[in-house]
Amino acid sequence: MEMKHIKGIIFDYGGTLDSGGDHWSEVIWDAYRKCGIDIDKSLFRDAYVHAERELARTRHILPHHNFRDLLGIKMRIELQYVCDHGALPAESLDEKARQTADECYASARASIERARPVLETLAAHYPLVLVSNFYGNVESVLRDFDLDRYFRSVIESAVVGVRKPDPAIFRMGVEALGMRPEEVLVVGDSYRKDIVPAESLGCSVLWLKGKGWTAEEDAVTHPCIISSLDEIPAALGCK
Repeated sequence: MEMKHIKGIIFDYGGTLDSGGDHWSEVIWDAYRKCGIDIDKSLFRDAYVHAERELARTRHILPHHNFRDLLGIKMRIELQYVCDHGALPAESLDEKARQTADECYASARASIERARPVLETLAAHYPLVLVSNFYGNVESVLRDFDLDRYFRSVIESAVVGVRKPDPAIFRMGVEALGMRPEEVLVVGDSYRKDIVPAESLGCSVLWLKGKGWTAEEDAVTHPCIISSLDEIPAALGCK
């Protein structure tokens, strides 16, 4: 992977910085099992989709909410769905929502701490911009994790009114860097939402590939796959 022409970097947030490439459904599924929520994965996936649609439809997440706040709201919506389908006693809902939110938050913080040295190194050599599909509170999330200092600009779908995989949201990131697409590297965990639209603009890409949402995406191959963010500085030739 020849990257000497790169002058700026766009990062995705969710699934990239906070889970090491794994789709967030896998992080939450692991938390369910650790917290003793014994349900079929098909019901879990239905609950996950239900919560995402509810969060998109109704403004539960406010700009001041940090990631733990977000997880508490999201887990309660998911587990209410599980309760409504008879797979969790109603009297367990509050406790299990708190436990799973705590477990997910701890997992996210651990992933971010693994990513931090990479961001430190890259920010010393390149301007960084964040481009994320998020709920309107990503800047509060970044502040809570002390990540905001690494990014020159933050482009968030709920704020700008454009969502991945629309290439327009990546074009906003390129414009925030003040560069040509050919000078920009995009790092993300989703082939469909990050890699394809970024390449359509002419950006270089690194696909942080972990466990995906679908078997189809898991089966996709690409010449610019990495398994860890730690690989990025070497790919760019910086130390």
